[in-house]
Amino acid sequence: MTSSPLTLLEVEALAREAHEGQTDKSGRPYAEHLAAVAEGVRVRGGSPEQQAAAWLHDAIEDEALSPAWLETAALPQTVKDMVLAVTKRPGEPLEQYTARILATPGALLVKEADLAHNTDPVRLSELDAATRDRLTAKYAYVRSLLGLTAP
Repeated sequence: MTSSPLTLLEVEALAREAHEGQTDKSGRPYAEHLAAVAEGVRVRGGSPEQQAAAWLHDAIEDEALSPAWLETAALPQTVKDMVLAVTKRPGEPLEQYTARILATPGALLVKEADLAHNTDPVRLSELDAATRDRLTAKYAYVRSLLGLTAP
């Protein structure tokens, strides 16, 4: 472990490497989603810590990185807390998941940027109708639980 925190560029490189070879539901390189979420956080006024959390927001959930890695990573605790807050746990009700996001400083903006990219009409148009309809309904419900207005 390094003595100084990872820079945002180091976090980006690490996330890109960790998700190498992974694709999203439409077959696009997963790093494109991470970049879009990090940019979404940035343009919404998010801090460098929130941008770092955006790059890592799916790393634990997708098993690209382990919880043990996150625990010992040279990252501020706030980044670790946000990553853990937006990490869905198997079998966890959406209500519990969103309550954790709302209770964690900074995490709501990361999730808002994630939802914005997940509900991008161009991105959704690449999915089959059944998947698109299922995800659109799920994301609308999550937005309502988080108190977010429609994108």
